[in-house]
Amino acid sequence: MTEQKVQKYLKIFVVFLFATFALFVFIGNLMDFDSNYEFVKHVLSMDTTFPGNKLMWRSINNKSLWLIAYWILILIEGIVALLGYVSVYKMLKNINNSLEEFSNAKVFGYYMFGLALALWYGGFAILGSEWFAMWQSKDWNGKQTAMDITEVALAFLIFYALPIFNNKSHTKNE
Repeated sequence: MTEQKVQKYLKIFVVFLFATFALFVFIGNLMDFDSNYEFVKHVLSMDTTFPGNKLMWRSINNKSLWLIAYWILILIEGIVALLGYVSVYKMLKNINNSLEEFSNAKVFGYYMFGLALALWYGGFAILGSEWFAMWQSKDWNGKQTAMDITEVALAFLIFYALPIFNNKSHTKNE
C-alpha cells in the first residue's frame, strides 16, 4: 500500500470516527430522551445558575421552546452523522482514483465538521455556556464536554484538510 493511500484511509477513518460519535450521541438522545431533555431544560431556564445573577433575563421558561431546542439539537446530531457517513462512502468509492477525485469526494466531511463545530462550539460552548450561563451550574455544566468535542472536531478537521503528500518527491499531490 502506498503512503498516499494510507493518508487517504486515515482521512476516511477520522470522518468515520466522528460520524460514529455523532451517531451515538444522536441515538443516546433518542433512547434516553428524558434525562437529556432535563439538561436542555435546565440550561435554557437557567434555574441552576448562581442565585441573583443579572443574566436571568436571558432564560427561556417555555416547555414548547425547550422541546423545539432539544429536537433541533437531536436533528443536527443526526445530520452530522449522516454527512460523515456520506463522506466515508464517497471517499471509499474514490479511494483508487486520482487525488483530485478523492479530494472532491471529501466535501461532505467538511460539511460534517463545520456543522459539528457550529453545534458543539456555537451551540453549547457559546450559547449554552456563555449566553445561558451554563458554566455557573454545578449539575448541568456541559462546557468542558463541549470544548472537548470541539477540540477533537477541530483537530480532525485540520488533519482532514491537509493535502496528501508524497514524501519521496516532497511535492504536494493534492
